[in-house]
Amino acid sequence: MIRALAAMFAAAGVLLLSGCAAPSAALPRDAADAALLREHPQRLVVVAVANPRERVVPQAGSTLATYNASQRYGAGSEARATLEAIEREHGLREIAAWPISALRVHCVVLEIAPGAEREQVLARLARDPRVELAQPLQDFDTLAATSVATTTPTAHAVLYNDPYVDLQRGFVEVDAVDAHQRARGDGVRIALIDTGVDTTHPDLQGRIAATRDFVDGRPAQFDADRHGTEVAGVIAAVANNRQGIVGVAPQSTLSVYKACWQRPAADGGGARCNSFTLAQALGASIDDGARIINLSLGGPDDPLLARLVGTALGRGRIVIGAMPPDGRPHGFPTGIAGVIAVDSADSVPHAADTVLRAPGRDILTLEPGGRYDYASGSSLAAAHASAVAALLLEAVPAQDAAAVRTALERSRSGASINACEALATLFAPTRTHRQEQDGSGPCASRGRPTGPPIESGDERPRGAMQ
Repeated sequence: MIRALAAMFAAAGVLLLSGCAAPSAALPRDAADAALLREHPQRLVVVAVANPRERVVPQAGSTLATYNASQRYGAGSEARATLEAIEREHGLREIAAWPISALRVHCVVLEIAPGAEREQVLARLARDPRVELAQPLQDFDTLAATSVATTTPTAHAVLYNDPYVDLQRGFVEVDAVDAHQRARGDGVRIALIDTGVDTTHPDLQGRIAATRDFVDGRPAQFDADRHGTEVAGVIAAVANNRQGIVGVAPQSTLSVYKACWQRPAADGGGARCNSFTLAQALGASIDDGARIINLSLGGPDDPLLARLVGTALGRGRIVIGAMPPDGRPHGFPTGIAGVIAVDSADSVPHAADTVLRAPGRDILTLEPGGRYDYASGSSLAAAHASAVAALLLEAVPAQDAAAVRTALERSRSGASINACEALATLFAPTRTHRQEQDGSGPCASRGRPTGPPIESGDERPRGAMQ
């Protein structure tokens, strides 16, 4: 309902703001500017100026921003005046603008003048003392692709009545079955910065706490987006609902921030984001307070996004990012100190011990329209790591990001992190060398059923693979 209203007001040129600390989206003013953002980023720059907090006085008949205006963080008069002067003096045109409360700045996407060289414009802006940040508008890509499964069935149907659990290769490799004897992610919220997610999928009912769209405000497209739906399924698909699969943290909840859009198959498929949409999503996720931020995407170094991630880390958030295809932890987000970088377990081993590995090949997960399919990529590996982090936070809510990272690093079993071993390090941090070698102790079953059977007997679910 909220997204439908947002789309309606956006179409009318009205910016819909929530009663929270940040706007729900800063959409371009018209279709031409929206196309410019997606198709011609080389003509655009991002500029930020200081924006001290000040009370925004409501004005009758302006926009829905007048509601709760005294409580939200908006663009102050000083920041607006500064940006107007910068635009005028440097020959720039505003495409979209938004405040970032976490950084106390106001950002704007600007189009450079015809014939101007972007690098020269950025150099002049960098010398302007009023400018806190000036950078190109950059593109980022999600890191998953459809795959053909070679999965060998296992034997977990005795614990779960979800009909496809035996086909979940990643679920087995992280030893989620044993881990679920201790934790399932209850009470932990994960910020998913990605494409949209199929909020109507039967295997996600009750698992999505909030959604925000920073791309186009179209609810139908939000639910039709593939990549975010795949990542969400790995993390939080409902357990024991006689539907499809089981998430690694099936009792966690997701806050979905749509910052990426699906690309047409003719353009290579996948999904793309940019500095503008990602900065809004990161700022909102910081304000909203989710303990874990999942970034199953990657791209070049980005000063604005790096500042936002640094702020999130400074506030105790756990930021998990997918490794880029070249297998080197660089760029955004994996090149940022403090981000937990995760690659697919079947990738070439890394020289850097700081890179974690998790299942990322032939992962059975959710697809829009109530369907299921296999996908591969470091996007899915990052999702597994975020889900295991949620189990750790349920078990010991007070632990910080460093403790979570240590538990994940110590849990490595073979090529992958292991959810049960990670939990075991919290309760038995001094396991003996023999236990580590022979697998004895709380995770001795290595994914084999350990509990009583669950009565099933139901017919095949409606959400069957198609």
